[in-house]
Amino acid sequence: MQNYDIYENPLISRYSSREMAELFSEKKRIGLFRSLWIALAESEKELGINITDGQIAELKKYAADINFERAAELEKKVRHDVMAHVHAYGEQAVSAMPIIHLGATSCFVTDNADLIVYREAVALIQKKLLNAVKNLKEFALKYKSLPTLGFTHLQPAQLTTVGKRASLWLYDLLLDYAETEHLYDTFRLRGVKGTTGTQASFLSLFDGDGKKVKALEGLVVKKMGFSKVFSVTGQTYTRKFDYKILSVLSQIAQSASKFSNDMRLLQHMKELEEPFEKSQIGSSAMAYKRNPMRSERITSLSRFVMSLPTSGAFTAGTQWLERTLDDSANRRIVMAQAFLAADGILELVLNITENLCVYEKIIKKHIDAELPFMATEEILMECVKAGGNRQELHEKIRVLSMESAKTVKIEGGDNDLVERIKKEKLFSAIHGKLDGILDPKNFIGRAAEQVEELIAEEVDPLLSKHKDVLNLKGNVTV
Repeated sequence: MQNYDIYENPLISRYSSREMAELFSEKKRIGLFRSLWIALAESEKELGINITDGQIAELKKYAADINFERAAELEKKVRHDVMAHVHAYGEQAVSAMPIIHLGATSCFVTDNADLIVYREAVALIQKKLLNAVKNLKEFALKYKSLPTLGFTHLQPAQLTTVGKRASLWLYDLLLDYAETEHLYDTFRLRGVKGTTGTQASFLSLFDGDGKKVKALEGLVVKKMGFSKVFSVTGQTYTRKFDYKILSVLSQIAQSASKFSNDMRLLQHMKELEEPFEKSQIGSSAMAYKRNPMRSERITSLSRFVMSLPTSGAFTAGTQWLERTLDDSANRRIVMAQAFLAADGILELVLNITENLCVYEKIIKKHIDAELPFMATEEILMECVKAGGNRQELHEKIRVLSMESAKTVKIEGGDNDLVERIKKEKLFSAIHGKLDGILDPKNFIGRAAEQVEELIAEEVDPLLSKHKDVLNLKGNVTV
């Protein structure tokens, strides 16, 4: 239920999926705290510490029954969130109170829990990336041979195809997915390191037996579903890893921003259009408008995500000695919101790419307005092949081009260069070939083949490997 009396984060109320929002909930976080405390107690018991089966059973009994209100009361008193939850848990699991958090420091639960959440969030991002790749693959294949004006400097350039242009968006997402794979594979837990990372408290707990300390860490990490730990830490794992996460999310935002800005330009030209629902309103004043609100929202959210690695860099660079707490408030905001915003971006990308509208007649109209200028070299070459004087032909076609450009730019008329060429005896040798010369498909190079090759060589193998997750639809909350 929305609370209209206080500020609510729009990333939750408007943009991200519930699945992503739940990953960053307090229920998830504190639930992981309790799972970590159970794993620690079980592992200590297995290695000979005097912890009873009854204590473990009581910890498990209350693992999901989190008394948040009591923890909030205690935090106001002790001003320490982890210890508030230790005591709140202990008030439920009374017999286990003496052994909860035994030998650990706060970052045992906070850092390890964060890393678990981040890895699950990356997996969700990967799933949405793969579905966006699937959508763009299908679109690129469908329109691989449909000629369209290419643009450099936002000026008409050689033709490309609608599918080839989509392959540029697709390829960016492929690169992003590869980055998420590398990131996912490098995830590890902080482990069981103690207050300054030396494991001194655990060494004392095991009477100086370093092998047991090392075994303890291995057991805990395995119970939490991981196989690796950060080799060395201070009180926290290196915050450079957070920067790495933010950088990958930024790259996804960069790709999405490129796509959404291209969509905004193409919708302006009426060539492509994002979905527009039956009852959707484009403007409060101009009833005819179909604004690209989804693409604009992607651009806006992407700008936010692209700004966040800077904050992560400052956090990593100011962790004095073994740690300082100035990372805490920042990370609570930056890390969660980076994932929530990236998730919202991909929901929109999915929604657009599964419902893209293409207006082929408008695309052809734009080609017809520019192609005669672009075809002058081919016309010139064909005339030379027929025995014409290259220099004479070049000068004449230059003059005719300037006259036609004047008609377009000054008089507001259509491009009439072809009609002018048809009236010139100098070009009579190719008058019957002009329609063939001006076929747009003669000017798209290997665009269609490039699309096919990209999909066959890189896209299909990836999608085939992950076909079990290719079932998502993009959701626009508001």
